[in-house]
Amino acid sequence: MALGAVAEPPVRRRGSDYAQLSRRISQAGLLERRPGWYVTRITLTLGGFVAGWIAVFLLGDSWWQLPLAAVMAVATTQVAFLGHDAGHRQMFRRRGPSELVGLIAGNVAVGLSYGWWVDKHNRHHANPNHEDEDPDVGAGALVWTHEQAQETRGIGRWLAKRQAYLFFPMLLLEGLNLHVSGIRAIVGREDGKYTVPMRHRAIEAALLVAHTVGYVALLLAVMSPVKALLFAVVHQALWGLYMGCAFAPNHKGMPMPTAEDELDFLRKQVLTSRNVRGSRLVDTTLGGLNYQIEHHLFPNMPRANLRRAQPIVRAYCAEQGIPYAETGLIESYRQALGHLHEVGRPLRG
Repeated sequence: MALGAVAEPPVRRRGSDYAQLSRRISQAGLLERRPGWYVTRITLTLGGFVAGWIAVFLLGDSWWQLPLAAVMAVATTQVAFLGHDAGHRQMFRRRGPSELVGLIAGNVAVGLSYGWWVDKHNRHHANPNHEDEDPDVGAGALVWTHEQAQETRGIGRWLAKRQAYLFFPMLLLEGLNLHVSGIRAIVGREDGKYTVPMRHRAIEAALLVAHTVGYVALLLAVMSPVKALLFAVVHQALWGLYMGCAFAPNHKGMPMPTAEDELDFLRKQVLTSRNVRGSRLVDTTLGGLNYQIEHHLFPNMPRANLRRAQPIVRAYCAEQGIPYAETGLIESYRQALGHLHEVGRPLRG
């Protein structure tokens, strides 16, 4: 391109786009912490979680424990949402209190390594839907691009052909996968170094051991081994399903930028994210993740402010001519499953 054709470098112009939006959001007071809201949310969420385990203890050796396991899967996911907010420092500006809440919510209550999740999630936020940079779209049990599908072999290829139909059943194993991935991150070493950076590795390991021992001991103390095993299966399977259903609408089926795409921060976050419309019940059910565009643009914005930020962000994107994806929950799943089905098409052919 001739020098005279670029009076103003695109990167500088586009970089100012986000700065202007950030000023509007800041002037609206939407980056201010919401201590009162979070005190209430933490109290209700952890209170309900603890009450659920008390109910498990009081119910004893009964088959009614299995429906209660489903209720505890919901409570566990809501606690995990608190860990998500803590990881983004939405609750506190200081790292110490944020990490304390994250360790309690993640390692102690859920049995999920907080340090591993923060490292993984930060890489996702830095390059959402980027095949080489975002760990959430790396090839695994599911594949997200035709290239990943072509590289599958054996059982992986069989799964890739049918992954759209198997997506929700496979989410039943996501809880187990999250537990195992956290443990591997804590102990995993390569070339004499830990593979995942973690600030409190020994503490996290001890807390995960305490969680596991407490979980197993409580179940075996109040019910027969068979009922305890079935409770754990239902609890962990539905927790994984709920977690997967909360995160799947956010990016799956949205554009996947490559190294050749030169996107500024604003467009990188908006174009790869999808919002889910709904009431405040949807906000609670999805932990605020239904405002995925706003969350990705302002990760440390308190969850309670995302709904108020949405009309500002949506209007600004319209001013800039940036597509703003927003759909209903069922349609978001249809789009995500449609993408998975399309990725597997060459293998079926």
